[in-house]
Amino acid sequence: MFQLAKELYPPVVVTATTHLGIWQIPLADKHIIAKTPAPIEAMEHGMSGIILVTGEIRDERTEPISDRVLRWLREFCGYHSLPLLIEADGSRQKPLKAPAEHEPAIPGFVKQVVQVVGLQGLGKPLSEECVHRPEIFTRLSGLKLGETITPEALVRVLNHPNGGLKNIPENTRRVVLLNQADTPELQSQADSIAKSLLPSYHSVTIASLKEEMIHAVREPIAGIILAAGESTRFGQPKQLLDWRGEPFVRAVVKTALESGLSPVIVVTGASAEHVETAVQDLPVQIARNTEWQSGQASSIKVGLSTLTPAPSPYKGEGSPGGAIFLLTDQPQITPPILHALMDEHAATLDPIIAPLILDRRGNPVLFDRITFPDLMKLEGDVGGRGIFSRHKVNYLPWHDDALLLDVDTPEHYQRLKDLLE
Repeated sequence: MFQLAKELYPPVVVTATTHLGIWQIPLADKHIIAKTPAPIEAMEHGMSGIILVTGEIRDERTEPISDRVLRWLREFCGYHSLPLLIEADGSRQKPLKAPAEHEPAIPGFVKQVVQVVGLQGLGKPLSEECVHRPEIFTRLSGLKLGETITPEALVRVLNHPNGGLKNIPENTRRVVLLNQADTPELQSQADSIAKSLLPSYHSVTIASLKEEMIHAVREPIAGIILAAGESTRFGQPKQLLDWRGEPFVRAVVKTALESGLSPVIVVTGASAEHVETAVQDLPVQIARNTEWQSGQASSIKVGLSTLTPAPSPYKGEGSPGGAIFLLTDQPQITPPILHALMDEHAATLDPIIAPLILDRRGNPVLFDRITFPDLMKLEGDVGGRGIFSRHKVNYLPWHDDALLLDVDTPEHYQRLKDLLE
């Protein structure tokens, strides 16, 4: 918590709804004991650094502040636009824990909860040495005392409503910090764990705070399939052309779902009813673009508008970390390229990630959520390339030149079939 406070622009207010050891007090620049709001009011002028607000000190630890003081502190920080960090639970410096009946003490007003997990507990026997409240951990994980703590058992605890998800208020952003990823083996295990925690959580960060290193940030990535065009040059709806026994649009949707994109949105327009019928039994969202004739930009905006809440740079409740746009005239796209784009985004969080084949940009392209406001400003028959000049583009080398093929004419269609059969 104090390390996070140092990264934020000071002043930052830190408090706790649980006990803190007195050894933590020197980590703050200023310590205020507040039984009433008065000591906080007194610091209104000349605030700087990390300000720790607690209750009184008893038995080598601080008491939590009262609900009344906490509510007042929230209003104070809101009025002064100060970050407010709250420790709502502790693990007695052990890497893992399971919450008791009264834990965690999360205030109902919080906007984001970060569940901190120590990966050093993996591979160790389930015991008091590395787990706080091991008896509860056994019930949530399905392990017995003394058994080895596995990544699968840890996932069960974190996804359990009485474990990692316990007492988190509705409409609160849920984040897991997988800390102590200090070795390649632990980083690999953490990546597997992260994928299993989505979508129970909005984001999973893999890090080593000791080394001050973030290795990856896993977030849901949406798949937006642009299937609204009239296919004028081709002469019939390309979305419904046959690809290995099924329509183009269905093949693309199945690839998006198989790759773990979530949610998957199909934007329809021309031939909407036929296109929607082709995917009606699949777990997708349909977004009909009534202005499809104005060009591709309108479909991009309809797809993004379907994501909830409305696109904004803030990655809030229900919002994916980015989106991959897929074209229905490229049914040859396979999961490996989608996985590669998502892996690169997790490692870099770059705004735009595009495959590069034979020195040419290919499709599909991943756009981080930070680019969504600019995508929403596009007009006419312009795709995502219209914002390439405004954001860093990470070109991901790829060796499958099939990504360069699309179908604009019957000749292209035949070439695609001949090349890949």
